[in-house]
Amino acid sequence: MTTQNLTCLLALALGASLTGCATTPAVDTGGGDDGSGDGSGSGSGDGSGTTPTPLDASGMYSMQSTFDISTNMPGTVGDVVNTIISATDDPDDPTQWILDQIIANTSGTFHTLLADAEPFVAGYVNDQLLGIAPNFVTTMVQVGADFGDMAKHFGLNETLQISGTPGNYTSVHTVTGAHFKIGTDESDYAFSDYSVSNVVVNGVGVTMDTTGKLSIATHQVPLAYGKVLRIGMDAAIIPLVDPNATDLASLFADNIDCAALGQTIADAIGFGGASIYEAGCHAGLTAGANLIYSKIAAIDAAALQFGLAGTAKAIDSNSDHKVDKLQTGAWTGTLSYSGAPSTLAPATLFGARM
Repeated sequence: MTTQNLTCLLALALGASLTGCATTPAVDTGGGDDGSGDGSGSGSGDGSGTTPTPLDASGMYSMQSTFDISTNMPGTVGDVVNTIISATDDPDDPTQWILDQIIANTSGTFHTLLADAEPFVAGYVNDQLLGIAPNFVTTMVQVGADFGDMAKHFGLNETLQISGTPGNYTSVHTVTGAHFKIGTDESDYAFSDYSVSNVVVNGVGVTMDTTGKLSIATHQVPLAYGKVLRIGMDAAIIPLVDPNATDLASLFADNIDCAALGQTIADAIGFGGASIYEAGCHAGLTAGANLIYSKIAAIDAAALQFGLAGTAKAIDSNSDHKVDKLQTGAWTGTLSYSGAPSTLAPATLFGARM
């Protein structure tokens, strides 16, 4: 019997009016049928009285992906490394390599004399090498090692623009720059700062399940790998080995005293002024740098094609029912360069709402 009914009986016993009791509605607290069909009285169907709001993944995210392409690296990368190593791998290097560049960039009588006297001149220059190019060998060995490592391990900076509603998402995946780690130094470089176009892939499907697993559908990302490595060479590697240099030509100029070398060659041959050979030295070092750059550019004869599919954990960190972070993400798929695709080594991805 309800509390209100007990109150009415008590009022009758005291001779009170029946009016208030007759018009007071009864409330059934015994869990009887109230028309909701589930006996809960809430009508929600889950007993909680509320329906969970699904996370909204739409929005713009910044992302960073890290790749290890050791087993998929184009063979042309090896041509670059070998060209760098060629300046240091001969017993007579770097003298022999430097003289080869000078000879190739002189003409007429000076070219003939220097070419004919190269073995003798090489020995003469070697005797004074510590004064002419004391750090050239160690510098070039470091550059070659760093370049080879960077070519295998690098990161991409990206954006992911997700539009639509839960169950009907699509996205635009854009690669905007590169992330390099050289030793313990990490740095980021926007493509736009180096006249390199962003890579834009439209119409990429996105889904998210009830556990918060966000999936990015398989799509192709063609990368101008040579241009990326050129950025890494000039902006990441060279400043670490020589803070005063901005490219290979200035790196060579900082490590080889062309004025001293020109005088040494003139003394050895006994013909022509030192300035002639100094000019040949400057021209030769520029040509040597350009040769290495041409090998890097040749990598882009074909695109490095990533066939990517991604997954990540969607996180709502401020309880606003919007995805804020993409954590513990991974790319799987294929990687191809001028041929059949091969399996991509595990790659990571992380993102945050912008």
